[in-house]
Amino acid sequence: MGTLEGRTVVVTGGNSGLGLGMAEGLGRAGASVVLWARTPSRNDEAVARLVEAGVDASAVACDTGDESSVEEAMRETLSRHRRVDSLFANAGIAAASPFVDTDLDEWHRVLRTNLDGTFLCTRAAARHFVERGDGGSLVVVSSMIARYGGAGQAAYTTSKTGLLGLGRTLAVELARHQVRVNTLVPGWTATAMNTHLQVDERFMAATTRRTPARRWAQPEEFHEVAVFLADPTLTFHTGNEVVVDGGYSVF
Repeated sequence: MGTLEGRTVVVTGGNSGLGLGMAEGLGRAGASVVLWARTPSRNDEAVARLVEAGVDASAVACDTGDESSVEEAMRETLSRHRRVDSLFANAGIAAASPFVDTDLDEWHRVLRTNLDGTFLCTRAAARHFVERGDGGSLVVVSSMIARYGGAGQAAYTTSKTGLLGLGRTLAVELARHQVRVNTLVPGWTATAMNTHLQVDERFMAATTRRTPARRWAQPEEFHEVAVFLADPTLTFHTGNEVVVDGGYSVF
């Protein structure tokens, strides 16, 4: 696997959970990591944790669902690092409610972050890659729920399913520019976003029993997965959906 020394990687939603896990792995492989996330205090805490682990890390306060905020985040990142080599579009939110009770505002709120935000961030990075002319790597973070659906998760599931189509389309369109685009499809992973599920014993028993590995993943288990997806030597790896789910999807 190639080194990430001298490369700059952006991780959206990188101040906690899966994003922070990937950021740490990327940084330990030598990359300079820039976190794009909304809350400055949480960004500062995440950067401090990464620096303590020996990572060259910084953060930019960014609302990924807002076009002007994304454009400003890219300008600030480029002013600091001169270039971006990879972007992980990981920022996402969920909202659980019965479909018949889901209102349009909630629907739009979830899609704004998960789908619109991924579009805006990958577009900003793609424009930079194409203008620079020497390629790059985009990683779209979807979810296992895109394959199986989930009760009470209409907006979240729809957004994550849409990302599968976005990832495939970008892989086809951007290949001529030496830009690789792959989609990460994680299974059940213990993060702050699903703490309420982790304390539900019946839910944990059901999902663990359904997973051949008989457990949920931890964010740090995505260290090397992220490095693989950002590896600049894997020039023919594009258009792939990388499933990391403990065997859930084949059981």
